[in-house]
Amino acid sequence: MSAPIYLGNDVSATGYRLAGARVRTPAAGDARAALTQALVDAPLVLVSAALATDIGEAALLPALAATEPLVLVVADANGSAAPPDVAARMRAQLGLEA
Repeated sequence: MSAPIYLGNDVSATGYRLAGARVRTPAAGDARAALTQALVDAPLVLVSAALATDIGEAALLPALAATEPLVLVVADANGSAAPPDVAARMRAQLGLEA
């Protein structure tokens, strides 16, 4: 099985590389293409929250909804962007939270 791929900034990429992931640090204009390639190359794709905004919902939501490969939005090491709170969104959609 191939290693996961992390898409994000250089600082966070260093930690993921030490953990055994392959890393890619695309420029903002190349983020969508990097995601498309990572979906082909890896069983698990980790996308930084900051890069997720550059990719855009039109490309990111189908990737998140797919069962293979697994795609997750993760926090950046510098804390510049936070991943979406999926649990809060689910509670709101179920009417458990305003």
